[in-house]
Amino acid sequence: MKINEICNLTARNIRDKIRNRDLSAVEVMEAHLAQIESVNPAVNAIVTLHADQALDSAKAADVAISNGEPIGPLHGLPTAVKDLTATKGMRTTFGSPIYKDNVPNEDAIIVERIKKAGAIVIGKTNTPEFGAGSNTFNLYLVQRLTRSTLLRHVVAAAVGQVFHWPAE
Repeated sequence: MKINEICNLTARNIRDKIRNRDLSAVEVMEAHLAQIESVNPAVNAIVTLHADQALDSAKAADVAISNGEPIGPLHGLPTAVKDLTATKGMRTTFGSPIYKDNVPNEDAIIVERIKKAGAIVIGKTNTPEFGAGSNTFNLYLVQRLTRSTLLRHVVAAAVGQVFHWPAE
């Protein structure tokens, strides 16, 4: 399948294709990372990306399926969380330059749960500073910003960067 075909599938479709081995988790991850690389410079929806770790996790997800290990309902699906949510080992800025170097030592409960369900957290999505207000900013891409967080999420989903739940 082509990148845009994979990125335009629903989470449920991708989940089923991974389980049935019609697509590998690595193929899905590579498609989404390519889409992010292509589109994110224009929309700035992803502010932190851990591509190498995501690919390693996708490889592990494929091995688990090959070994017949139990898998969760989100097994192998790439996802991103709002940059307001603590992610162990991944920068969490709360949309503020004050926290530009903040790397939590543990995951927030929601991140723990989606990981336990098999999702692969690829990075963080943009947010207004401390989640207050509706405008986001980027000191380097000011001219490219959309006007609202909702619109930014719609843009990220529309260009196939990440899945937004619930899917279907």
